[in-house]
Amino acid sequence: MIGIRAPDFEAMAYKDNNFAKVRLADYKGKWVVLFFYPADFTFVCPTELEGFAKDYAEFKSKNAEVISVSCDTEYVHKAWIEADPRLKGIKYPMVADRKGEIAAKYGVLNASTGNALRGLFIIDPEGVIKYMVVTDDNVGRSTDETLRVLLALQSGGLCPVNWKPGEETLKVKK
Repeated sequence: MIGIRAPDFEAMAYKDNNFAKVRLADYKGKWVVLFFYPADFTFVCPTELEGFAKDYAEFKSKNAEVISVSCDTEYVHKAWIEADPRLKGIKYPMVADRKGEIAAKYGVLNASTGNALRGLFIIDPEGVIKYMVVTDDNVGRSTDETLRVLLALQSGGLCPVNWKPGEETLKVKK
């Protein structure tokens, strides 16, 4: 999927204590960190959502929006936020994908469970997928690594292994 236009979607979400429609196309001109997680009211998932909530301002300062998606409804998202104090600080949209259509478009629908796999996509301001990672359900993602990859992509350079913001990128010798 790297290098292709990110599949657009429109769906209901729970965001900032409200229900709202979210369209990926509305984020054109910004970087988007789109992450899928298996289900609300689970074990690893709230740690990820809390992590992205804690780092949300940092992502926004880099012209990036964060969007989460699971195959739960927006009402379940609301109930989960109200029930789990770790999630109170979430300001980014939690998209409802009850039929798994968005997860299927991104190739992360687990047909045997009906849940999304733990997938993450970084989409550039033109709507092109530049990065993706999919992990097993029991392994949470690193917001630090996601931010590092975002900044590497934004640098426009050739970033070597373990590159960090502020370090030199590689130069092509001619």
